Amino acid sequence: MYESIVADGQDLTRRNAGEQEQRGVTLAPLHELPAAWQGCLFALDDPAVDRSFRGAARVQLDDDCWIEHVPQWLSGADLVFAELVARLEWQQRTVVMYERIVAEPRLTAWYGAERMASPPLPVCTEMAAALGCRYAEPFDSIGFNYYRDGSDSVAWHGDTVRHRRRMATIAIVSVGSPRPFLLRRAGGGPSRGFALGQGDLLVMGGACQRHWQHCVPKVKAVAGPRISITYRHGDTFAPPRYRQAL
Repeated sequence: MYESIVADGQDLTRRNAGEQEQRGVTLAPLHELPAAWQGCLFALDDPAVDRSFRGAARVQLDDDCWIEHVPQWLSGADLVFAELVARLEWQQRTVVMYERIVAEPRLTAWYGAERMASPPLPVCTEMAAALGCRYAEPFDSIGFNYYRDGSDSVAWHGDTVRHRRRMATIAIVSVGSPRPFLLRRAGGGPSRGFALGQGDLLVMGGACQRHWQHCVPKVKAVAGPRISITYRHGDTFAPPRYRQAL
């Protein structure tokens, strides 16, 4: 049976806080598990990935860019969400925008190549292995984004790997409540969207990060929070604490 530490996750975070502060990193305030997941944790399914990728639908965006969508690829997604809320050392990074330092409207956590041997959950390793087999890439880092409510978001952008690699495959597993995820050509134009959550997988491949942009927009009404689990390869650059917004 999958071992849950949701009940004592906040204590783990408190013990880590002093160590983080000594390294000059500011942890986000402690967050209680959202009410939608309280009281039902022991009734949730154990996490598992669908290695058959049943229901996968690939869309060729242009000659060099493609996306693939696999609904509910990860089972037990609600338990994964709850465990990540409790286990990860969530930070709220800052960005420089219009000569002001502002807090990003979401929480983040990062596992680079040096930490991949000890992921926050065993299923994180299982997902990396399954994705590596299908897409023939050695996924060696995980970025976590925690969208707490409809006011959390990320603006239109292409991932920074585009500055170092023309072709890259980025896989996003979403747990928690579905949120809109939009794609458009770089520079603007009409967008296409997905409602990602509950174990859905979305993969962006080819030169997608150079020629297309994606975002998670703010929404006025949302059922609950969402965490995106993003796998990358050959991109061991950890996001800085301060960076210029693009």
